[in-house]
Amino acid sequence: MSSTSFTYNEQSGGGEATELGQEATSTISPSGAFGLFSSDLKKNEDLKQMLESNRDSAKLDAMKRIVGMIAKGKNASELFPAVVKNVASKNIEIKKLVYVYLVRYAEEQQDLALLSISTFQRALKDSNQLIRASALRVLSSIRVPIIVPIMMLAIKEASADLSPYVRKNAAHAIQKLYSLDPEQKEMLIEVIDKLLKDKSTLVAGSVVMAFEEVCPDRIDLIHKNYRKLCNLLIDVEEWGQVVIIHMLTRYARTQFVSPWKEDVDLEDNEKNFYESDDEQKEKSGKKKKPYTMDPDHRLLIRNTKPLLQSRNAAVVMAVAQLFWHISPKSEAGIISKSLVRLLRSNREVQYIVLQNIATMSIQRKGMFEPYLKSFYVRSTDPTMIKTLKLEILTNLANEANISTLLREFQTYVKSQDKQFAAATIQTIGRCATNISEVTDTCLNGLVYLLSNRDEIVVAESVVVIKKLLQMQPAQHGEIIKHMAKLLDSIAVPVARASILWLMGENCERVPKIAPDVLRKMAKSFTSEDDLVKLQILNLGAKLYLTNSKQTKLLTQYILNLGKYDQNYDIRDRTRFIRQLIVPNEKSGALSKYAKKIFLAQKPAPLLESPFKDRDHFQLGTLSHTLNTKATGYLELSNWPEVAPDPSVRNVEVIELAKEWIPAGKAKKENPAEKFYSESEEEEDSSDSSSDSESESGSQSGERDEEGENSDAGSEDSSSEPESESGSGSESGGENRQTAESNSRTKGTRDSEDGRKENKKPKTSDSSSDESSSVEESSSGSESESESENESESRKVTKEKEKKTKQDSNALTKDISLLDLDDFNTISTPVALPTPALSPSLIADLEGLNLSTSSSVISVSTPVFAPVKTHVLLHRMSGKGLAAHYFFPRQPCIFGDTMVSVQVTLNNTTDQKIENIHIKGKKLPIGMQMHVFNLIESLEPEGSVTVSMGIDFCDSTQTASFQLCTKDDCFNVNIQPPVGELLLPVAMSEKDFKKEQGMLTGMNETSAAIIAAPQNFSPSVILQKVVSVANIGVVPSGQDNIHRFAAKTVHSGSLMLVTVELKEEGSTAQLIINTEKTVIGSVLLQELKPVLSHG
Repeated sequence: MSSTSFTYNEQSGGGEATELGQEATSTISPSGAFGLFSSDLKKNEDLKQMLESNRDSAKLDAMKRIVGMIAKGKNASELFPAVVKNVASKNIEIKKLVYVYLVRYAEEQQDLALLSISTFQRALKDSNQLIRASALRVLSSIRVPIIVPIMMLAIKEASADLSPYVRKNAAHAIQKLYSLDPEQKEMLIEVIDKLLKDKSTLVAGSVVMAFEEVCPDRIDLIHKNYRKLCNLLIDVEEWGQVVIIHMLTRYARTQFVSPWKEDVDLEDNEKNFYESDDEQKEKSGKKKKPYTMDPDHRLLIRNTKPLLQSRNAAVVMAVAQLFWHISPKSEAGIISKSLVRLLRSNREVQYIVLQNIATMSIQRKGMFEPYLKSFYVRSTDPTMIKTLKLEILTNLANEANISTLLREFQTYVKSQDKQFAAATIQTIGRCATNISEVTDTCLNGLVYLLSNRDEIVVAESVVVIKKLLQMQPAQHGEIIKHMAKLLDSIAVPVARASILWLMGENCERVPKIAPDVLRKMAKSFTSEDDLVKLQILNLGAKLYLTNSKQTKLLTQYILNLGKYDQNYDIRDRTRFIRQLIVPNEKSGALSKYAKKIFLAQKPAPLLESPFKDRDHFQLGTLSHTLNTKATGYLELSNWPEVAPDPSVRNVEVIELAKEWIPAGKAKKENPAEKFYSESEEEEDSSDSSSDSESESGSQSGERDEEGENSDAGSEDSSSEPESESGSGSESGGENRQTAESNSRTKGTRDSEDGRKENKKPKTSDSSSDESSSVEESSSGSESESESENESESRKVTKEKEKKTKQDSNALTKDISLLDLDDFNTISTPVALPTPALSPSLIADLEGLNLSTSSSVISVSTPVFAPVKTHVLLHRMSGKGLAAHYFFPRQPCIFGDTMVSVQVTLNNTTDQKIENIHIKGKKLPIGMQMHVFNLIESLEPEGSVTVSMGIDFCDSTQTASFQLCTKDDCFNVNIQPPVGELLLPVAMSEKDFKKEQGMLTGMNETSAAIIAAPQNFSPSVILQKVVSVANIGVVPSGQDNIHRFAAKTVHSGSLMLVTVELKEEGSTAQLIINTEKTVIGSVLLQELKPVLSHG
């Protein structure tokens, strides 16, 4: 999207400058909230007026301001109706901004967006690639299940677009459609397979993202494209690089053997260095074959290595995890420098990078030891960063650098950040555990911290000292005595509990101090924390067993206090200890072993890194960050013992080149007749063969460039010949066209000049026919401008001849513009659309109304009037007032765009009901209702029928309102069947075929019907179709084809229904052609079961 779509131009007019001034001042007005809201309302009214003006400059300024509101986070949803009116604007800049708005609000305003769906479908064929892509984005943003088939067709068409930008958006739409309807998975996989073969770097990242979302287990789709993705990787956009690298990491783990065997082999070679030759020969016979890296494995590592210098942190992180998981350990060291470079980024990036470095540093310390100082903590670092740096420093600590690190830690302990200081003390304890040479030094330092003024530092020191003393309890009696004195000053429960535990474990080493500590604790037992109470009970039990003379009564006192404590854990522990240590008649056999149970040798605690168990998650993923499996996480598989067949990644280019030879010969046989029809046939072949587009090596780079050039050049009518040649070369027929152009270059230029001059005047000679045929093939439209009516009628005549020929040959297969894989250029009745439209053609096409193009078409009387009624209000709910409604299928007297509804009101009570009327209408935006007049009274057992008119805006949305009497109001609603939104139309078979020829491709939906032969008689088909829809019968000259026509009440869009019986007699094809594809899809779903059943 061009930058002009999002930037504000300088305001030229005084009025516009004033409006901007009002917008700026309204936010700082001192009049309070009410004034602010009123100015906002006024401002939005101004925007609505600007959007409805006739000047494009005013509309463009309004759209810029609306997009600016969205960028600031303001709600602009109330402007949706005013904005959506401009979706068909001829101004490219306005249209681009409208689509930006619609992408934002389409999901919230689904009903209104559905009303413009035909406009979006026309925009999919626009000459501007940005408009086509934006239309697809809007279409995929309307998350309504009913338009899934339309989205599917649009994605298929966009996946074969000449513009790589449109194909990229098709890949984005795949993920949206899959989340809306997972049942479309198989069809989406076909599109993904086609897009994976695309050689454009713009498409690669998006289609791999779609692959990861839809079918990550289909590794077979990657085989043929593996080498191409590796080679394109350096040129793909940054976020595409991240997705591709993660996918290729998973691919490599399933297709290659472990490169880490190489390191094992190297170690074996070092051990064998001093062995004799004979011994080596003996061992070599027993050894496995030496490891050799697969060339494709090496290709991936070599092509990702330069990305370590990327400016994007996510790309660097992705490459780092790839090297960590799939490269030989001897080569993984190069990622350390790049990761350290990322530590200069913002804190969020630092947090993720440091987490991954913490995991790496546990297994391979040597990678990050040269960068030790990069992990020193800065005073400006947030606590989360400081903690992670401490973790990494601990992992990197060894005998050589521990003295430097301990000096650094001494500084950290003095930090004002108490949480960080506590983490530093734990780090010192871990260093003392891991490096035995500094254990005493660390312990002395921690004892020194016991005299710190900060309670948190002292408490954390006590906890860490307790863990260290468990390793060498006999040597540190003085420390235990010192800690006992701290009980009076330390208030943190964990620290107090740790000291009491130490007293109990070492009570025999401090026989004089321990009883006194118990005496003090007995005094404060009731006020202590639960954790401390449990340790007091344990201390009493241990002293009772080792020094019962001094502590027997004291322990019994504590047990009595614990017996009545509020906490049930303490009461439970008290009962257990009493039965275990105090012998009585009920004591079991365990009492003999009480001393062994309480004073058993406890194993020293193992201080481990919290990142130790994270290595089983893939680095750089959300699961690794959270240390838990996140939704959508794809696990890395183990290396295969034997590598799968590498030949699956070979791409055969020669066979594809041979396929085009006979086509070239065929064209040489009759060059005069097919000179201007080649472009049609070549475009057909371009869309039906994506393999040639993606895998033909001789055309790969040129075709993308030509496709883009032709797309961009189509905006200027002078470059039309270039766009024709671009589309031709895109199809793979470049060699054929080149050969022909060499033989008659001059004649071609003269004829092209002639075609340009003959566009405006209306002629009937051969040059006019050639001009119209070329424009049809390049524009991709089903209709031409009014100046070409004659050539258009000739085209329709040709289509009829082809259709008749197709019927006689019993070719029952339907051709859709978007069934690209099954395209047959011989029997195709409609030219394949391509996006190369000149601006003059765009203007003509947008002014063309397909529904009113023929003056012969007129509204007829309904064939069948249904008698089915619907309940509007049940007599139980309406307190005796019952209401039913039905659709009489008559033109509404209240308005041409309204559907006529007749309501019958019944009074089932024995009392008169007065003042029956309608109020409280709750209608979707755009819908209108004409209500019946007030009914003053309805006699008991009386009945009355009234008429209403409702404009449903060509949708099956519900019209909700209140049916009220003098005393009550009842909420009711009317929802129309789709067949009642139509008016029958009378037209000739010729007009029907002409209109049907202009409503193909995405405007056509079809389904196969299977039923008994007797259900396919003309009278039965007529009865069934008109019972479902208010539709007229079109005379048909063929017995096996039944045609019906109608138009929508609101917009007057044609609805053409065809039932074509097959030769078997029990099958038929139901085809619906209409601009209103949503209504067409719903009508198809309703007609299909009716025609299928007897």
